Formats: sequence, C-alpha cells, structure tokens
Amino acid sequence: MKKIIPIVTLVLFLSCSISDALAQDKKSVDIDGTLKESIYHKYKKEVWAFDKKDFDNLFFEFFQKQNDTNIKLTKEEFYTYTIKIAIYSEKYGMLYKDHKTEAQQTKKEWFDKKYSDYLESKK
Repeated sequence: MKKIIPIVTLVLFLSCSISDALAQDKKSVDIDGTLKESIYHKYKKEVWAFDKKDFDNLFFEFFQKQNDTNIKLTKEEFYTYTIKIAIYSEKYGMLYKDHKTEAQQTKKEWFDKKYSDYLESKK
C-alpha cells in the first residue's frame, strides 16, 4: 500500500502537468483562431457579395502587399486578407457544386495560414 501511494501521486502529477502544458498550447492557437473567426463573421456577407473582379482585386492587393519588402502587414490585416480569400473559396464551392471539394480544401488552406509564417517570410 505504501508503494502504491507514491506511484499514484507521480501519475497524477504527470497527468496534471501534461494537461496544463497542452492547455497552454491550445490557448496560443485559440488566440489566432478567435481572431480568424471574428474576421470570418465580420466579412462573410461582404465577401459573398463579391463578384470575380472584386475577388481578383483583393487577391492581387494581398500578394502585392505580401511581397513588398517595405510593407509589413499587421496580424489583423494579414488575417483579413486570408480569411476573405477563404470566404470567397467557400462561396465558389457553393456556386459550383462540382468544385465543392476543391473549394473546401482551398478554404481550409487559406484559413490555416499563420501570421508567424508570414513574419518569417519577411526576414
């Protein structure tokens, strides 16, 4: 019995430490996730009203700013572009059912873009 108590204590300690560490990792991911979701809800109706020309302008503007060494987008600006592009991909999938799978994949890819990766590319 005396041998079991230290083992149980060790197991409980380790499981609490691991879950705490995982919760902290999720928290940092959720910060961007929350921002992305708020941008998504803020611009969804606007982007659904885009025509092809509006989307092309958005897409061109994003890549122009992204590749300009003199411009550094803020986190919110970066995610506004990427989430708007993701929303348009979602719209495209709804309009063209035969391209729904590709559109969903494209939406996911744009939604998964990370600001930290963008900052790395600016170095």
